[in-house]
Amino acid sequence: MSNLNVEALVRPELAGFEPYDPAFTPCDVNLSANENTHELPQRVRQALGDALLGTPLNRYPDPLANELRDELAAWHGVQRNNVLVGNGGDEVLFNLLFAFGGTGRALVVTPPCFEEYKNFAKMCNTDVVEVWRDPVDFSIDADALVAAAAQAHIVMVTSPNNPTGGLIDPAIVERLLFQTDALVLVDEAYVEFAGEGASLIPWIADHPRLMVLRTLSKAFALAGLRCGYLVADPAVVNVLAAIRQIYSEDVLAQAAAVVAVRAREEFAPVVADIVAEREVLAQELAALPGTKLWPSSANFLLLRMPRAAEVRARLRDEHSVLVRDFSYAKGLSDCLRITVGTHEENQRLLRALAQVMGR
Repeated sequence: MSNLNVEALVRPELAGFEPYDPAFTPCDVNLSANENTHELPQRVRQALGDALLGTPLNRYPDPLANELRDELAAWHGVQRNNVLVGNGGDEVLFNLLFAFGGTGRALVVTPPCFEEYKNFAKMCNTDVVEVWRDPVDFSIDADALVAAAAQAHIVMVTSPNNPTGGLIDPAIVERLLFQTDALVLVDEAYVEFAGEGASLIPWIADHPRLMVLRTLSKAFALAGLRCGYLVADPAVVNVLAAIRQIYSEDVLAQAAAVVAVRAREEFAPVVADIVAEREVLAQELAALPGTKLWPSSANFLLLRMPRAAEVRARLRDEHSVLVRDFSYAKGLSDCLRITVGTHEENQRLLRALAQVMGR
């Protein structure tokens, strides 16, 4: 019997990929994944339980999640045909590149940013053009970005950006729309923490090449549900609806997401508390000796400090507090990304940091 040589059989563009590993370790306080660590509002929790218990499992889900699309469309002031629901924002991102990328086409990104943009592009045999942010303040060189986008098919920018936390200047998006022919995706996974007026969804009606990605994972505290959605021109939605995996959003996810969107006002106090805690935590972290902290409009903070990887390990091993280490990444040397948790979690982090840095 011959041996199996998988490396020789796999598609060349997929060689070398490894399973996604967020370096998770069970800890008492997990501030590593940008999750919403607050309790769900009680009325939402009850409504979710009722909806899940009342959902039959013997029938296939609505392939396009039309009830949820209607709720999302009503919320954002668009039509159902402007909305596509996905199994998390990741499915939507992959399908965008599967549909509009490919051999001879390019995706433009602005690192440091969400690494999966580049990974999905490579899986779809799409070239990646990187326009690096300023190493000091992480601002975007608008001229360089527009020049790169003029030669590309897709541009993906994040607002607020992960892991740096800043919003994109809307003037840059405007230039991309008027001075290039590329499809422009604005990933707004964290936009609920940025305040009123931060979303570019109102631009969709006048800009058919603009697409806005949203999720229920962050502000709605439903990361385990895997429900994201795209707001875009109906022509783009139709293409993605045609090539998506059938039944990718299961019946339980659809039922729970409908409840959460209908009850979205219940989450406003939670978001407000996270924003307030973010400002308090930012002041405390910025006061630590030898550190640099960047302003954030998201539910996390990016902190540069001496021996960041060692600090992260000691927080985990000695204090059971987990944060995300980005010190290995280009442009992010000695950086930790810290999710804003509850008041109690944030205070425990600060006490642990004080002990680690005090020795």
